[in-house]
Amino acid sequence: MTKSYEFNWQKHLPEFMQEGASFDRFDEDPYLFEPNCQMKVDEYGFFITWKSEGKFADLSLFSQDPKILSSFEAIGKTEADLEGCIICICSGTDLVNLSFMFMVAESPDTKWIEGLRSVIHNFKANNVCPMTCLKKHWMRMCFLTNVNGKIPVRGITRTFASGKTEKGIFQALKDLGLPSGKNDEIEPSDFTFDIFYALTQKICPRTDIEELFKKINGNKTDYLTVDQLVSFLNENQRDPRLNEILFPFYDPKRAMQIIEKYERDEELKKKGRMSSDGFCRYLMSDENAPVFLDRLELYQDMDQPLAHYFISSSHNTYLTGRQFGGKSSVEMYRQVLLSGCRCVELDCWDGKGEDQEPIITHGKAMCTDILFKDVIQAIKETAFVTSDYPVILSFENHCSKLQQYKMAKYCEELFGDLLLRQPLENYPMDPGHPLPSPNDLKRKILIKNKRLKPEVEQRQLEALKKHMEAGETNTPAIIMGEENEDDAENGQLNTTLTVFTNSVSQSNAISSGKEEERSNSIKKGGDVAEDSEEALIAQYKYESATTNIHPYLSAMVNYAQPVKFQGFDVAEERNIHHNMSSFNESVGLGYLKTNAIEFVNYNKRQMSRIYPKGGRVDSSNYMPQIFWNAGCQMVSLNFQTPDLAMQLNQGKFEYNGCCGYLLKPDFMRRSDRTFDPFSETPVDGVIAATCSVQVFSGQFLSDKKIGTYVEVDMYGLPTDTIRKEFRTRMVMNNGLNPAYNEEPFVFRKVILPDLAVLRIAVYDDNNKLIGQRILPLDGLQAGYRHISLRNEGNNPLSLPTVFCQIILKTYVPDGFGAIVDALSDPKKFLTIAEKRADQMKALGIDTEYFCKALYTLFSVSPHYGQHKTTLHLCFSLQSYLKLIKKQQKELNALKKKHSKDQNAMQKAHCTQVDKLVSLHEKEKTNLEKLLEKAIKKRGENNCQELKKETEDKIQTLTTDHKAKVKDITAQHTKEWSELISSHSSEEREMKDSHVTQQCEHLKKLLSSVQEQQTLQLKLIHESKEMRANQAKMSMENSKAISQDKSIKNKAERERRVRELNCSNTKKFLDERKRLAMKHQKEMEQLEKNQKEQLDKLEKHNEQVSR
Repeated sequence: MTKSYEFNWQKHLPEFMQEGASFDRFDEDPYLFEPNCQMKVDEYGFFITWKSEGKFADLSLFSQDPKILSSFEAIGKTEADLEGCIICICSGTDLVNLSFMFMVAESPDTKWIEGLRSVIHNFKANNVCPMTCLKKHWMRMCFLTNVNGKIPVRGITRTFASGKTEKGIFQALKDLGLPSGKNDEIEPSDFTFDIFYALTQKICPRTDIEELFKKINGNKTDYLTVDQLVSFLNENQRDPRLNEILFPFYDPKRAMQIIEKYERDEELKKKGRMSSDGFCRYLMSDENAPVFLDRLELYQDMDQPLAHYFISSSHNTYLTGRQFGGKSSVEMYRQVLLSGCRCVELDCWDGKGEDQEPIITHGKAMCTDILFKDVIQAIKETAFVTSDYPVILSFENHCSKLQQYKMAKYCEELFGDLLLRQPLENYPMDPGHPLPSPNDLKRKILIKNKRLKPEVEQRQLEALKKHMEAGETNTPAIIMGEENEDDAENGQLNTTLTVFTNSVSQSNAISSGKEEERSNSIKKGGDVAEDSEEALIAQYKYESATTNIHPYLSAMVNYAQPVKFQGFDVAEERNIHHNMSSFNESVGLGYLKTNAIEFVNYNKRQMSRIYPKGGRVDSSNYMPQIFWNAGCQMVSLNFQTPDLAMQLNQGKFEYNGCCGYLLKPDFMRRSDRTFDPFSETPVDGVIAATCSVQVFSGQFLSDKKIGTYVEVDMYGLPTDTIRKEFRTRMVMNNGLNPAYNEEPFVFRKVILPDLAVLRIAVYDDNNKLIGQRILPLDGLQAGYRHISLRNEGNNPLSLPTVFCQIILKTYVPDGFGAIVDALSDPKKFLTIAEKRADQMKALGIDTEYFCKALYTLFSVSPHYGQHKTTLHLCFSLQSYLKLIKKQQKELNALKKKHSKDQNAMQKAHCTQVDKLVSLHEKEKTNLEKLLEKAIKKRGENNCQELKKETEDKIQTLTTDHKAKVKDITAQHTKEWSELISSHSSEEREMKDSHVTQQCEHLKKLLSSVQEQQTLQLKLIHESKEMRANQAKMSMENSKAISQDKSIKNKAERERRVRELNCSNTKKFLDERKRLAMKHQKEMEQLEKNQKEQLDKLEKHNEQVSR
């Protein structure tokens, strides 16, 4: 991970367990008793070891399966001595073939049971890295010393025997300075883990990692620099889809932390360099787990209603094998619950013995039976050991009311407060009220059984109470005779599945808790002969569960109330969330085929349970994925059969703390979302993914000299599921380190990664499974990863791993890759574009012209159907502009004429004024000249009177002149005003005439333009050409796929064609639908726009006419 994540898989182990304690040890089969064994547990909680006098040291790998031993009297212990002192350790590779070891402590004060439980139910330890697995294997070899306390060389050669001669192993030991003879022994102190790791590298050299190392550094040096490591981590080990804030890119600081942690060469470490050895150690560490390790913790929201979760569920939990003549076992309930399963089934029948104890068996199928009370005790002991979340007991009740009452009392007495007797206060059992959440129901056991109608139940409970108060022991007749009117659920021959886990438990019911297995109609534990099995199956008739329910048991049923399924519409109308129905796989598939979306919606509201069909007498399983796709909560399987279906189930529920509950994806919970599990197109809001897996090599796959191959499958939605298509070549005679070096297996389009899982399986040359691993796609990590393998029962194998590269990307449809690359790295895209531009310039190509051409090509001009300025468009039309031009010309001519008239009048007026002024000046000048002549003749003194007389005349002349000027000015002003008024009136009349002409012309133009717009809009949406183009495109795409040489198999080609056809069909239909809707909207918008333009034109005409 980009951020350093500390994977704390190791649980604290008390010191007293590491130091050891004395126990009596007893093996059941074969019988073996060793008193006073010194037993201890290693610091990691991997192994328990013991040693006794005269006995060789022995070793048992921790299992997680407890068993309560009923008696130890055979070895001299009384019942009182054994009380609280017995621990049982169970080991095995599946749920059927188990071995038990019993440890008897000296006193009940020994606290080993608490200490063991603190480390034993540690599911995170199943996901440790290959380096830790190597350490675990090394510890095992060190524990398996001989009588001399040394490690025999022969034991080491057996570990690496596959495909290698002993001579090569002896030489490797010799090179490391260890004893290398066939019969030699090695001191444990000399055989350190570093020595063991070096030995594995010699015997099983990692040439695949060496090649990768050289590829990173260019084969130039024998180390990686910080920059090279950072580049490798960001380009290969980081999922590009991740958020850059939550999952930042690797930087030099983080790279140095990795070098400091994994590089062993101090000189290189100081220089910030990493050797190939350090690089190999890093790739084998917890930091390179194939999944996000935090997903192993409880990380999901556990406060959603119960119906919003997938629930790990078992069917016919009691069976250890076949459905006919099989063996029933109480131990199966312990195994299944300890594995994290949260829903177990109990087929309850009347016991035939004198004690009239209810039993659990597969009715009338000749299976052995077990006591109901023993099963309830086992459930109580193990229900909440590995998970605190609620357990649902699915009763298939065939008992009489008397024995039903016993069942209810056992549940009440043994479960106590663990049993949910009444609905929670905040979650009433009313229509429309959601179910409580897993957090609300922590450490609670729910009973799923038929329930009486409320009024019937209440009446019978009151009658029962009265009889009990009266001291009567017989059940009142009203209870024995009245039946519930509800019909039974659809029933068939049922089968249930079980999950294997290892555990330890303390005995507390020694005498009465002994598991009893009774024969049912036939010999005890007897298997049915194959030749008679067909006849027995033909005679078998399923007997449905009783509807005659005892009120005391009925009152214990609340949030898991089964009802007969009457249809999705009825369930939706009733809207009762605590009602649930069960469907066998055939009925469930039928509903999926016909009502897939309704089934998904049903599961959003209430729970459904799926169980195997009756024909699966071999306890095989159906594929659960198809029902998970529909949101079914309880997809019940036969846990005793470790087939592919069970592997998918165990691999899926390993996450979220292995608590047995997985939150369904958002779109399978929200009522406002619609989801079709058969969809072949991406789901809204969900980003489709592309997953590529390239298998390079395997390590320690087998200790035999065999051929191996790897198969990679994907399970999810039907369109995402790809099986039996991707497998490597067979590598013969090498089970130790085969090199496959295959081309990547590409799952090109995973439309729903949240539901998809990847399965990587290794098979031998006889097609027998060697190991497998289920990896949910939503928690998968990209990069070079070691995939540690599991066996059929999903238990970790010690050393086998597969080394591969996983590439995760967002799915990009064909043809959009370049665009997405440019968007994801614009700098790189621009750099390439600039480089190409320079190269084109060198060839003499004008890139500017090229850019203009592109602009022209990709420019989009608006069409009339979307034009919102139609009136403005009319103003710009040629005919309107021509009219405006003509009118302007007329107006200009009129103004020119008016200007001439005004100039003529101004000229006439000026002439008249000039004449008046000239006459005045002439008369004045004459008077002044007469005065001057008189003065010259008679002298100035003799002309005083004349001078005064002249001045008076001039004064009078001036006064008369001013009066004349005033009169003529007034006359001119009047004439000018009349002229201007006349001109203005003429211009206004002309303008009014022009405006009227313009309005009439605009109306004509607007009407014409709108007609053209309507016609053009109709023409645009004519679809003949579009359909022809679509057909042509579809044919060309199909042809391109058929000629694509990169598609190597027929199934992939057909899938691509089917995907293309589906995509094209949807695209074409969407396009036609979109165009039709667009046409309708545009026509409406056009009509609205045209009306608005007409209104605007009227207003415009009114304004300009004023």
